[in-house]
Amino acid sequence: MTSEPHAYNSTYANRALEAFIHIGLTVLLATACLLILLPFIPLIAWGIIIAVAAYPTFKKLQAGLGGRGALAAVLFTLLLLTVLILPVVLLAQSLVQGVQGLTAHAKSGTALIPPPPAAIANWPVIGSPLKSSWDLASRDLPQLANRFAPQIKAALPGLLSASAGASLTVLQLLLSILLSGVLLANAQAAYEVTRTLANRLFGDRGREFQQLVGSTIRSVTFGILGVALIQSAFAALGFVTAGLPGAGLWATIFLVGAVLQMGGLVLIPAVIYLFATASTTKAVIFLIWCIIVGLMDNALKPMLLGRGVAVPIAVVFLGAIGGFVAMGIIGLFVGAVVLSVGYKLFLAWLEGTADNKALT
Repeated sequence: MTSEPHAYNSTYANRALEAFIHIGLTVLLATACLLILLPFIPLIAWGIIIAVAAYPTFKKLQAGLGGRGALAAVLFTLLLLTVLILPVVLLAQSLVQGVQGLTAHAKSGTALIPPPPAAIANWPVIGSPLKSSWDLASRDLPQLANRFAPQIKAALPGLLSASAGASLTVLQLLLSILLSGVLLANAQAAYEVTRTLANRLFGDRGREFQQLVGSTIRSVTFGILGVALIQSAFAALGFVTAGLPGAGLWATIFLVGAVLQMGGLVLIPAVIYLFATASTTKAVIFLIWCIIVGLMDNALKPMLLGRGVAVPIAVVFLGAIGGFVAMGIIGLFVGAVVLSVGYKLFLAWLEGTADNKALT
């Protein structure tokens, strides 16, 4: 009589130990796979994001080419590479021209910075200190650099790190575009894999969540990055037309600010510079143009952000901005997807709770 409970407890303990070993080995294997893939995770994530965002346009191109998926993928990849490389080349050209201009001024002995207009001193709050620093820069730039040497020295590591990070990001995007071309060429197989994964994670609602992830990625692409690119294009047009020095660099800084929803702040120094160096008419026209550019997202974002997504625009927007702050630019997509999925799961939980109460 006493041997049966003992045998039962022994069998139960053996099964529990065996299950624990299996779970431990599975966790160990998953951890090892993640560590091996860790350097490639951003690359893979960007490739998937680009492929998902571009898929509707790719399907139209494929249909126009008679259903030839491989040719459509090659052409689309070349188009995306052109879209990425062209701004980088223009920015590099602008920086090179700026350095050449500074070198020419230094060799000729002419002032690198023109003297400030006398009217700047009458500006409220910032007029006097701005005129003092500007006047010193026009007369003796090395002395101004010595005055702000501690601040420059403190900011220099950050600038170098940002430059290296920007170069790495461009290289990463180039490789991600190539990967997205491979994914688009095998779009049907990739779709089946994601559908199976969604079904395993969410059961009968797997297809709904699969569509939610895709629509959220496309919404962020067009609603945040797309709007930022449109604003940056119009801002760059204004910078070039107004003759602002280093227009390409200004446009790049504005693009980063627009993604962070702070593009208007980047326009303020440009407007101040134009009012200080150009005619009043030209500066006023540039100011009006900057106001139009700054307010452009108020009209574009409601049309593009959240379009086709089964969650409120506020959820997508908060997820994108919060993800960007937490994880950088890739967090725009990760944050929006995670918050959107979490929102839908929360609603499903509420509906299940309500159904259970109704049954009782």
